[in-house]
Amino acid sequence: MSHGGAESEGLFPEEIPAGEISVPEPLAGRGRALLRRAAYPLLLAATVAVAGAALSLGWDPERVSPLFLVGVLLYLTVLERLIPHQRDWHPSAAEWRWYGVYFLLTMAGSAVAQLLVARAVGVVAPADPALPLGAEVPVALLSGSLAGYLAHRLGHTNRWLWRLHGVHHVPQKVNVANNGVNHVLDIVVAQGAVQLTLALVGFSREAVLAAGLFTAAQGYFVHANIDVRIGRLNHVLASPEQHRLHHSTDLAEAGHYGSDLSCWDHLFGSFTWHPGREPAAVGLSDPTSFPGTGDILASLLHPLRRAKRRRSGPA
Repeated sequence: MSHGGAESEGLFPEEIPAGEISVPEPLAGRGRALLRRAAYPLLLAATVAVAGAALSLGWDPERVSPLFLVGVLLYLTVLERLIPHQRDWHPSAAEWRWYGVYFLLTMAGSAVAQLLVARAVGVVAPADPALPLGAEVPVALLSGSLAGYLAHRLGHTNRWLWRLHGVHHVPQKVNVANNGVNHVLDIVVAQGAVQLTLALVGFSREAVLAAGLFTAAQGYFVHANIDVRIGRLNHVLASPEQHRLHHSTDLAEAGHYGSDLSCWDHLFGSFTWHPGREPAAVGLSDPTSFPGTGDILASLLHPLRRAKRRRSGPA
């Protein structure tokens, strides 16, 4: 690789000073810049491709969704190493163990939410939806996104729900691994609200699958510790730039409750991002108000403890 890099710059191997046989910094810099620009479009293209294949080939959503999520996690984990936003936000070995336990709890909470919605609503998806699939998918996406936004915002503004959701805001770093740091009941409430909305409206199974793949990809993308900027698309789509502000310890800038679309933050006055704006620190404004992330049992039991009068999380 070093020889190819040298020849591309008009140098031959014998002209390279000793000890400097490596990829030249300008080439490495261009490579990083290219990856920063391509990373998000590649993720969106993969999401569209998987959704299109699943719909046209009739793939089982119960298999497609978890496999797609694993692929997204692997992709973003690699990007975190190649183009990190903050190198000191990489998880330690101990944090990987904690995050793994939380991830399993999150998956369990998601399964419980699906079961409760199915039991409460029954099979309500119509055999012949009123809208064609091409129109139904964006409507399902908007409906689920709005429900998710409202549930998330309630998680910050309702005193009891904050005692569940605040577990997610304890870490003082934001990366793809700790996106799964959640109280299991918080997942049941938040995802149950979204799925109940989609079920009651009566979207087809195919529309829910397509919208769900986009939502899952976006949810982990915005939480990734990657140096990616999407420019003016920030006013339509959620991004890591916005979500780092959401985790800010400065409550004045910690809006951005939308994890997939940013239009609701604009509509409801919680959009605080502007180019170059970065939080000084992330985590809780009062770190003593919740147990540490490593205290998994204490975090799960935290809602049962007597609440402090002063709430200490993003507003």
